[in-house]
Amino acid sequence: MRIAVTGSIATDHLMTFPGRFADQLVGDRLHTVSLSFLADTLNIRRGGVGANISFGMGQLGVRPILVGAAGADFEEYRAWLERHGVDTASVRISEILHTARFVCTTDTDHNQIGTFYTGAMSEARLIELKTVADRVGGLDLVHIGADDPEAMMRHTEECRTRSIPFAADYSQQLARMEGEEIRGLTEGAAYLFTNEYEAGLVESKTGWSAQDILDRVGARVTTLGSKGVRIERAGRETLTVPCPEEEAKVDPTGVGDAFRAGFLSGLAWDLGLERAAQLGCMLATLVIETLGTQEYELKRSHFLERFTKTYGEDAAAEVRACLV
Repeated sequence: MRIAVTGSIATDHLMTFPGRFADQLVGDRLHTVSLSFLADTLNIRRGGVGANISFGMGQLGVRPILVGAAGADFEEYRAWLERHGVDTASVRISEILHTARFVCTTDTDHNQIGTFYTGAMSEARLIELKTVADRVGGLDLVHIGADDPEAMMRHTEECRTRSIPFAADYSQQLARMEGEEIRGLTEGAAYLFTNEYEAGLVESKTGWSAQDILDRVGARVTTLGSKGVRIERAGRETLTVPCPEEEAKVDPTGVGDAFRAGFLSGLAWDLGLERAAQLGCMLATLVIETLGTQEYELKRSHFLERFTKTYGEDAAAEVRACLV
């Protein structure tokens, strides 16, 4: 099953300031703020929704097709993704813009000052999925993740026009979107991914009821944090899948992306929705136990041992047959 993953490609530049921002702010001078903070540490981490999901699928042995836009500074990141099983040949490289990046400084009170530079991400709207499909011999599913908003709309419409099944997953872009945009990205989706809060926001912004949404998508997949995931389909019994027990809770960043990576991999292996959700929950658990969105290592025996403990031997046997 050939799955294209569209979405942002970015790097996070994370710094720490050994003091309090509040101590540097003068109440009656906030309209002329000019401050510089001397940071003690700098961590540069690979990220971006599309890249995170693709990395997770690559870890499971599924070779996803990453579709997005980056700058000329992407080559090292490209090599990393390729080493971890990701097809990056459909990434557009901008001639003038750098890869998107998030620059953030955190103080000792865990307050943050950050800036997101969209950079080359704005050129994702110039990518045509037909070109991608022609290169790989057709696409069976396109995951449309958070990206340049115009790119998300274009990819969705092209999927409809070319009768390519697609998954709608607006995540971080949901806050800025209005009802008409959300309806346009949702109508006819094979899968709709949201977390529990986003699910309510979608209903509020679109004016659609829960049933209205089920009538418009193949499956509504709602992540529930530590409670797992709920999968709803019109006229079918609701399916709820629990999460494995965490060994530690280190960093929640990228957990949703990891779930999607596992879920999409289960679809690629034709394991059914329940098994796909179990894979997603297991991979998400590994990520929450790790600092960074692409810093975890999937060790087959350990993964299957924990998967078996939560979901049973029969479920594990199906996954074992597919897992590299």
